[in-house]
Amino acid sequence: MKTLTTTQDLQDFCDAARTQPYVTVDTEFLRERTYYSKLCLVQLAMPGDTDETAVLLDPLAEGISLEPLYALFRDENVVKVFHAARQDLEIFWVEAGVFPKPLFDTQVAAMVCGFGEQAGYETLVRKIVHQPLDKTSRFTDWSRRPLSDAQKRYALADVTHLRKIYEYLAAELEKSGRSHWVTEELEILTDPATYDIRPEEAWRRVKTRTNSARFLAIVRELAAFRESYAQDHNVPRNRVYKDDALVEMASVKPRTHADLGGLRLLLREARRGAIADGILSAIGRGIDCPADDLPKPDRSRDKLQVNPALADLLRVLLKAKTESAGVAAKLIAPSADLDAIAAGLRDVPAMKGWRYEVFGADALQLCEGKIALAAKGQTVRVVDL
Repeated sequence: MKTLTTTQDLQDFCDAARTQPYVTVDTEFLRERTYYSKLCLVQLAMPGDTDETAVLLDPLAEGISLEPLYALFRDENVVKVFHAARQDLEIFWVEAGVFPKPLFDTQVAAMVCGFGEQAGYETLVRKIVHQPLDKTSRFTDWSRRPLSDAQKRYALADVTHLRKIYEYLAAELEKSGRSHWVTEELEILTDPATYDIRPEEAWRRVKTRTNSARFLAIVRELAAFRESYAQDHNVPRNRVYKDDALVEMASVKPRTHADLGGLRLLLREARRGAIADGILSAIGRGIDCPADDLPKPDRSRDKLQVNPALADLLRVLLKAKTESAGVAAKLIAPSADLDAIAAGLRDVPAMKGWRYEVFGADALQLCEGKIALAAKGQTVRVVDL
């Protein structure tokens, strides 16, 4: 098991990888104590059946530069293969402003090939490679050195098995003509906006029981301060204060440090110092927010006139279509989107791209009365009218 600890070693590996059709990639990182992920290890493997073409890259090694790796990521002649790539891509985007291109995500490909909505790596190793996967080192602190041989073997297995998984799934996509499905899904993963967390929009992730505009204005300011503080100090947002404490503060509206001391859910560390000052300022901004700047929650679906019979028919159609296509129904259209279609809305994911091919086109015809559904035994057929 070779570990790359110098820039030259990394350059040599990347030079060799650039002569290959693909390279498999995985990372190990820590995020429990920081806002941004701390990259601790990168696993890389070129095509082959042994561990000889696979390496571990130590980004914590003194003096090492990852620029050769980023150059490989930019080389569009080599496919970069990941499994469940979102967190990996976020790390490389935040660290270096780079996305691996072209990208292949085996979790997305597996979904398209009928392995379920979010097939885990262990599942694919078992079903495609027909090998067990040792997960005993799953909870390793990857920032500690030296790594044991067991930890290294565990990490390396995340890219060595990935080679056969990629080759199998790529062949299946070629046979089924569904490669463009994967391409569409990966466009989201390689969009910088996916990883652009703007503090002023953080309030939309906070679950509340009221849509009062003034209450939401305070939630918006508290969430924005928390996000900015967490980013600036590189600490998890929940270490600043948790969502339940945020909602409590928006309800109680404390205006002094003494008021903060009487709260039930606020962490003790947040009742004084810079966090306490930031909280009080944020609450003040929310209370004093001009009427024309108050948050406007999306209520576009609140008063939809849903045709319940049509919504039920759409559910039957979706089940029939996804069973024949071998993809998970929730991936095409969640229940709320089916209700929206039944109410006349068309700006939903199921009406776009490959989802439209599988389900949306027939759903539209069903809504327009151009097709009907007929049951025969255990199957449902689409009947032209």
